[in-house]
Amino acid sequence: MKIINETVEIDGIDKEILRSLMDDARKPILEIARKIGISGAAIHQRLRKLEDSGLIAGSKFMVNPKVLGYSTTAFIGIYLDKAMRNPEAVKQLREIPEVLECYYTTGNWSILIKILCKDNEHLMHLLNQKIQTIEGVSRTETFISLYQQIDRQIQL
Repeated sequence: MKIINETVEIDGIDKEILRSLMDDARKPILEIARKIGISGAAIHQRLRKLEDSGLIAGSKFMVNPKVLGYSTTAFIGIYLDKAMRNPEAVKQLREIPEVLECYYTTGNWSILIKILCKDNEHLMHLLNQKIQTIEGVSRTETFISLYQQIDRQIQL
């Protein structure tokens, strides 16, 4: 993980390129170039600069988990008995494929995770057999998502 401590200055052309690719990462560079009115080589050069700056963190295909039978999303607040257990707990959470996101938080929980399960029974199995058995986990608090109403990136 690359930690960025500086902000990056981007101009209107950079923003147009990024908006276009954020909308559809498979959009041909030459199509974007024609729309903006600059060469494909200039687009590639700007993208390389933005990647080097850390602003672009990569590209990926998105898989629809529902097609694979994963229909339950849950957020789990994890209470650790000692803060010093955080690195080991995260290491063990990383081994659970259903854990999609993990955050070190302020407030009551030590860790907040987002998991994806096939159903409530699968969720219960993960809680009882995987998450709550991690050394240092004193208890968990689970919130099941009924429906994701917003899914977006930061706007440029």
